[in-house]
Amino acid sequence: MKALVKAAVVVGGVVPTALFGLIVAGASAVDASGRNTGLVSGLNLAVMPAAGRQYAPWYIKSAAQCPGKLTPALLAAQGYHESNFNPTIGSPAGAVGIAQFLPSTYLTYGEDSDGDGETGPKDPQDAIMAQGKFMCSLIARAEKSGYGGDPIALALAGYNAGWGAVDKYKGVPPYKETTGYIAAILDTAKKWATALGGPGVAGLGTGSGPDAVRHAYTQLGVPYSWGGGTPGGPGRGFCDGTNGYLNGSCSASVTAGFDCSSLAQYAWWPSVKLPRTAADQYAATASRPVNRGDLKPGDLVFWSHGGPASIYHVGLYFGDGQILHAPRTGKSVSIVPMDEAMPKGDYLGATRPGA
Repeated sequence: MKALVKAAVVVGGVVPTALFGLIVAGASAVDASGRNTGLVSGLNLAVMPAAGRQYAPWYIKSAAQCPGKLTPALLAAQGYHESNFNPTIGSPAGAVGIAQFLPSTYLTYGEDSDGDGETGPKDPQDAIMAQGKFMCSLIARAEKSGYGGDPIALALAGYNAGWGAVDKYKGVPPYKETTGYIAAILDTAKKWATALGGPGVAGLGTGSGPDAVRHAYTQLGVPYSWGGGTPGGPGRGFCDGTNGYLNGSCSASVTAGFDCSSLAQYAWWPSVKLPRTAADQYAATASRPVNRGDLKPGDLVFWSHGGPASIYHVGLYFGDGQILHAPRTGKSVSIVPMDEAMPKGDYLGATRPGA
């Protein structure tokens, strides 16, 4: 597979061994009230490009398919150097998508991992999961090969140049592109492998708003469940005749997760005990409105079909023009650009629950 971002040149064609110690155990931080304020993953959003942050939950899930071998930071760094997190990009060699799979290779490792009824190398969530499976198989192959060098480097070489080239040279092939590819990914992964916690996540700073974001951030990847979730965490929801269904079945009743307003409630609890629904949350905080240009992390942002009485969605402002929210049935808690979260014309406004 071809790396689409120019990689660093490795002196003498040798990958620095100092970059190989990448299996890190991320440690989560806990604030004074005992709330988890970080993510046990070893993937720091603070230093990731904005385009990749929304895929963090999937890199975490994908790495978990190969415990003790892969880290979310390594897979995310590989995705960055393969495609710059572009899920629709293609290469002259025929590789496509965020993980730059050849369609023939994807057939072996890909499946409908996100449950949306579709799959393919241009489906970023499915491709990220397939990326982890493929890398795990390459690591196993490297460990059995008896070739010198770190199995992670050998696996990355197999991903980039094909395992046939690794067999030919009985190690990392001396191709400038491949050695540069490995070095660039390992270097990036090392930078991104710092566990989250405290005031540093995404440069949010201190205060009740950033703390609320950090609290909600620990739930990235948790599925949406209409009516589900409490201030204590994810919970099963219900269907009301219109909402909560997926492919004709009541998904909410069997899914432990959050809907948009329960996630906001969870985020701010207990410093601000928000009511349960988005409309009530707006009413409870409307005395502290915030202009869009003055948004700060933790502010509640609302969408409506026409005024406060028709509010249908709420999210937490994350920073950098993005929100952290629980989007809809079939999706998971994620970070997305505000203007992509819901129709731009439905944006109602924002409020600030705490100081």
